[in-house]
Amino acid sequence: MALALLCGCQLTLVVDASIVNIALPGIQRGLGFSDAGLSWVVNAYTLAFGGLLLLGGRAGDLLGHRRVFVAGVGVFTVASLVGGLAVSPGWLLAARATQGVGAALAGPGALALIATTFQDAERRSRALAAFSMVASVGMVAGLVLGGVLTAWASWRAVLFVNVPVGLAIVLLVPRVVRESARQEGRFDVGGALTCTLGSTLLVYGFIRAAEQGWSGALTVGAFCGAGALLVLFPVVEARARQPIVPLGLFADRDRVGAFLMRFLLTAAMSGMLFFLTLYVQGVLGYGPLATGFGFLPTTIALIAASRAVPGLLPRYGPRPIMAAGAVLCVAGMVWLTQVARDSSYLAMILGPVLLFGAGTGLVAVAATFVAMRSVPPGESGAASALLQSMQQIGGSLGVAVLVTVDHAGSSKVDGMRDAFTAGVAFTGCMLLALVAFRAQGRSGSQS
Repeated sequence: MALALLCGCQLTLVVDASIVNIALPGIQRGLGFSDAGLSWVVNAYTLAFGGLLLLGGRAGDLLGHRRVFVAGVGVFTVASLVGGLAVSPGWLLAARATQGVGAALAGPGALALIATTFQDAERRSRALAAFSMVASVGMVAGLVLGGVLTAWASWRAVLFVNVPVGLAIVLLVPRVVRESARQEGRFDVGGALTCTLGSTLLVYGFIRAAEQGWSGALTVGAFCGAGALLVLFPVVEARARQPIVPLGLFADRDRVGAFLMRFLLTAAMSGMLFFLTLYVQGVLGYGPLATGFGFLPTTIALIAASRAVPGLLPRYGPRPIMAAGAVLCVAGMVWLTQVARDSSYLAMILGPVLLFGAGTGLVAVAATFVAMRSVPPGESGAASALLQSMQQIGGSLGVAVLVTVDHAGSSKVDGMRDAFTAGVAFTGCMLLALVAFRAQGRSGSQS
């Protein structure tokens, strides 16, 4: 029950980043959004979620992960209800940003509670596999669910659906999940300010680049500010008695490699889903419901691959599993570079999404296992927040880079083909990132 509730929460948080995509036309008609303002229905959530994750993770370490987790889910649930009742653009954007705040508190807590609840190595491996599976499935499931709810109800349903799930989690988690041990200390104010502002500006810079290009004053200013703050951050942390992100987490070369793999994987997958959604609807002419179900094979392949990883880890270790997953992702993205205006779903879409689903399942589960193993209980919140920050920042980067490449194309389909070609670079870099790992073969699962 504990695992089901924690995974259910993570699925809801990740789904919420993509579920509104297919509902955007209905939101624009219903509330009168401008074309420029409409993108912030997605970005307001992403910005708050990605910018506050590290702060949320450290809050759980100091105050108790269950307490912070339940509070975050409560904020997210109330904001979802308020957003579903919105009657103006400003109202909805405020609700979406508040949803992101709640998600930033709840997300690190969910993964940290799994790490502290399941002490046995085999059970923890299976629990982490289930968690990473739903986290990755959520990126695609949001498109399917968004299509169903938009077609059968209205855009408000994509927000109202969170309310019963959130209420169940808030009521049941205190009964079935034990509170984690609280760490003595207080917040590292300097670290909190530099990491939160730096992460927020970095995510904003990528969002702005995707919308307005890389040369705009706000884009350049955001990246410069983020760079300055994130360079200052380790200096502040090195001097802090109780840093918000213990720098010892970066001493493990395998963990750093796992963070990099999740960053690159999310960048590639977010960009792929963004452009495939546009291609299927804008070029092939599919409706919202058909578009959503068109991504269902990705989910099936991802679940199948994720379920296989816990049995493969003791035999092969994480590195070969991630290498196999990266090869599948590269193959899927290379396949997509051949899209044309007269391509069919069966010939050009089904194969790549199956390959990407299987590859994502292998990489995501193995990387999460590596990132969270051997983490001291008092640092599990920080480690889980770092892992999820890599996913949020990677997703923003992937979309921004591929959108920039797409705009340089001579036609809509040519631009998409160029964007998928750029996506090959992200998936290819996943193979290069494996050099960050020491672990090989069986020793990788035992270190």
